[in-house]
Order: sequence, then structure tokens, then C-alpha cells
Amino acid sequence: MEYKDYYKILGVDKKASTDDIKKAYRKLAVKYHPDKNQGNKQAEDKFKEINEANAVLADPEKRKQYDALGENWKYAQQGANSGYGGQGPRGGQKRTYTNGEFEEMFGNGGAGGGFSDFFESIFGNRQSRSTVSTGQNFRAEMEISLLEAYQGASKVIDLGETELAGQKLRIKLKPGISDGQTIKLKGKGGSGIGGGPAGDLLITVHITPDPNVKREGNDLHMEAFIDLYTAVLGDKANIQTLKGTMNIDIAKGTDSGKVLRLKGLGMPVYDKADEFGNLYVKINIRVPKDLSEQEIELFRKLAQLNKENYATRT
Repeated sequence: MEYKDYYKILGVDKKASTDDIKKAYRKLAVKYHPDKNQGNKQAEDKFKEINEANAVLADPEKRKQYDALGENWKYAQQGANSGYGGQGPRGGQKRTYTNGEFEEMFGNGGAGGGFSDFFESIFGNRQSRSTVSTGQNFRAEMEISLLEAYQGASKVIDLGETELAGQKLRIKLKPGISDGQTIKLKGKGGSGIGGGPAGDLLITVHITPDPNVKREGNDLHMEAFIDLYTAVLGDKANIQTLKGTMNIDIAKGTDSGKVLRLKGLGMPVYDKADEFGNLYVKINIRVPKDLSEQEIELFRKLAQLNKENYATRT
């Protein structure tokens, strides 16, 4: 049985950084993932091999211990099984490892059906202790609009930038989802080891800012424009919200900048039926432009009348 060179398996140098190892693993995981190579036993074996290599090299402590062991693993294995402490490969004193030391070096996951014979030979006297571990979680990101977050949506996500490159999944989003919220798709991650369950696919949702509506928790904030006459005399005004066009009451004498609170017209509360935040509408008054001479004359009369009334009141 030959020594397994995990650096060679991942195609990285022994001085490779943790990021280099991660990148190399992800690239190979994409290439040999079982979902892309169904029925290909060679690809399946390769996928297990690169997962085993990554399990050691991605862990700083395990990597350090693996490097220290090196190609003397056969002698160390003999020492672990027999306690024999003869000569090493270059005539020096061979290092004897106890079972406890190997337990510390590689953890309880050294033996079992999920790892190679390389590991099984090292832990030969503990083969009855099989290793079962959950597969690696994969991560992805997706963008949606605020309207899609309000209504809920069915979206297709392209997993081209993940370990599942080349795959597309349709995701159902519930109304009220938040920016930065993560959705978990159970069992859509990496394959498990030793018959263990597959990992999960974790999708982080990003909501594109809406130029007209601002979200704060489950409340929504927006602005509406009304004409001067509606502000002075009072009337109904149509405003465009995420729910659609709403007809709201404008009280007589409404000032510009006044904020109206519309209860229950905000964002749906995530995963809670029939619960909503509030909608806050800031009223802005449009000053009329391009007035006719008749309209200007009427405003002059109103202004004069207002002065006279003010003088009378004071």
C-alpha cells in the first residue's frame, strides 16, 4: 500500500495557503461531484479521495500532524500496532506512535468505510469503529427585488459559482424574507462519508434596494405627492404601493412633510400568516406651475383675503 500524498491529490504545493487549498478543493469538487457524474465509479472514487485530502489539509492541526508524520507512516503504523521501535528508513531511530497519539492526530475519523485503506491500515486495530460523518455544506447567493420579497417568489438559481457548478435549482421564497437571510436546502450539499447524510445547500438572499420604498424591519416607508388643492381642501389620493394602487384619505389642511401611518400595509411577517408591518407615507405637496392669468389673479385675491383675516384675528 502506497503513501497517500494529499497535496498531490489536490494539486497544490506543500507550502500552499489555506485559501489555495480551499480553491483547489472546490475546483475538483465541481469536476468530480456525483451529481455531475452519475454512474461514473471512477469519478465517485476521485470525489471521495479529494474529500479525504481536504478533510486533512483544510484543518490546520491535522495538516501539521500529517506533515510531521510524512512518508514514515508505515513505521508509525507498525509502532501503533506492535510497539516496536526499530530503525527508520534512513537508519535513524524510528518514531514509535501509540494508538492514543494517532487518536489525537487524526481524531476518531481515522478508520471506517468512508476513508481509504491508507487510513484503515494506520488504525488497523480499531477497524470496528466505523466513521460516519455528514457531507460538507455548500453555499450560494441570490438577488431578488423588494417586490419579490413582499409577494414571495419562485426563482431559478444558477449554481455556477459554487461546488455545484452547472446546476440550476428552483427556489420557493416565502413572503417577508429579509435581506441577508439564509435558506437551507437539506441534503443538497456534499456527499456524506461512510454512509453519512449529505450536507446542506445554504443560500443567502440579497434584496436589491427599491428607489421608492425603504424597508425597516417589517415596516415600509415611502413618499407620496399630492396637489395643493387636495392638501388645502382634503380629498382622496391614489398612491402606488407594493400591494398595488391604494386610495387614501387626505385630511383638509394637510401640511407638507406630514407622515401618515397605514396600519397593516407593510411587509408580511416571515412565516406568519396574516401578519404585516405598517406603511408610513410622507406627504409632499406639489406647488402648481404654469398658472393662467385667471388662476394667478385668484391666488392674489386669496393671499389678500388671508392677510385681512390675519389682521382681524390679531
